[in-house]
Amino acid sequence: MHLVVPSQEHLDSYVEALRLGWSPSTEHDISGEVLAEIEADAVGFLAGADDRDPAGRTVSLPDGSVVPRLPGFARWMWDGEFCGSINLRWRAGTPDLPPHCLGHIGYSVVPWKQRRGYATQALREMLPLAREVGLPYVEIVTDPDNIGSQRVIEGNGGLLVERFDKGPVYGSAEGLLFRVALD
Repeated sequence: MHLVVPSQEHLDSYVEALRLGWSPSTEHDISGEVLAEIEADAVGFLAGADDRDPAGRTVSLPDGSVVPRLPGFARWMWDGEFCGSINLRWRAGTPDLPPHCLGHIGYSVVPWKQRRGYATQALREMLPLAREVGLPYVEIVTDPDNIGSQRVIEGNGGLLVERFDKGPVYGSAEGLLFRVALD
């Protein structure tokens, strides 16, 4: 498995994963929205996968609220077919994130490719890219019952910072905040 830049070459496999029920968001199912976006403008969708200057663009949160999009980019996990995605988001000039943003990095592996070490490898490959955008560390949030994700983070040097309430935007669910130093 290796990371690839989202491209037309890999798009059919990505679309197939969406049609099989995988969602790039672990917070809520957005597969239908993403399929509609691709159908309306595949070129624009792919261009948005590397959005380091999202001036004026927005993101919808699980509670329906809309917030400004942060700079960021996605990479797709690839082993000959689409396996999952990982993304990095940040605010220029600071490692701090707005309260609605649950971590610098988010990832999701398609169910039929889980437990193969793909998320661990994807995070390992993403950390140098986070360093390149100037982050001294990355924060990653997972649910307390997601032991697999905790192992992925810890396997990449992540340390638990705190248990916290994700807030009403995310149903006031409990989260675990991990930090991975990039020095």
